[in-house]
Amino acid sequence: MVAVGMIIFTVAVFLLMTRLYARLYHPLFVPVLTSTALIAGVLLIFQIPYETYMAGGRWVDAFLGPAVVALAYPMYRQRHVIKDYMFPIMAGILTGLITALVTGYIFAKMAGVDRAYILTMVPKSLTAPVAIPVSAEIGGIPAMTIVFTMVAGFTGIVLGPALLRALGINKPLGRGMAFGSASHALGTAKAFEYGEESASMSSVAMSLSAVFGSVIGPLFVWLVHI
Repeated sequence: MVAVGMIIFTVAVFLLMTRLYARLYHPLFVPVLTSTALIAGVLLIFQIPYETYMAGGRWVDAFLGPAVVALAYPMYRQRHVIKDYMFPIMAGILTGLITALVTGYIFAKMAGVDRAYILTMVPKSLTAPVAIPVSAEIGGIPAMTIVFTMVAGFTGIVLGPALLRALGINKPLGRGMAFGSASHALGTAKAFEYGEESASMSSVAMSLSAVFGSVIGPLFVWLVHI
């Protein structure tokens, strides 16, 4: 019963926050961000252990994999776009990935954090299932990598729309590549608001960033001698 209750609670909060976002339509009220904050607040206020929540939360988490796989359908529908713009897509993904690695390293060095935390931040823009093993491989702290990955995702979906407008990036291809490269799954969810083509490009960027990042991440650490 506890598991069922937590599942209902999670879904209800998300639906409520979705309605709130539809009314206000402000980046700070994206459902994933507000739902996370509200659920965390309820758990803290009522002193509900994380393990108790995850009795049901793990079933919600289990659908993450199938949800990511389902992104193959819009990718298939937009296959002609991917084929026509293969070079810009690959260039954009590699540029976004390298920028994420370099900026994470620079900001960490400027903050004067320990080496372990620098290594933890390096894979922050990869999707969580890939960022965690990459972090472990290069000597980071996988549990903390999840936090940095979420921060990168939330930052991208909150600040991304305004930044794209300021830079004049209004094409579906550009929007999708930006969200997928910088904010992985959260960015892809945001990209759906701009249409199927943006969502498809975002899922391509997210997937290929994960593939390339698993190779380039450790290579980057070796090259800069972190």
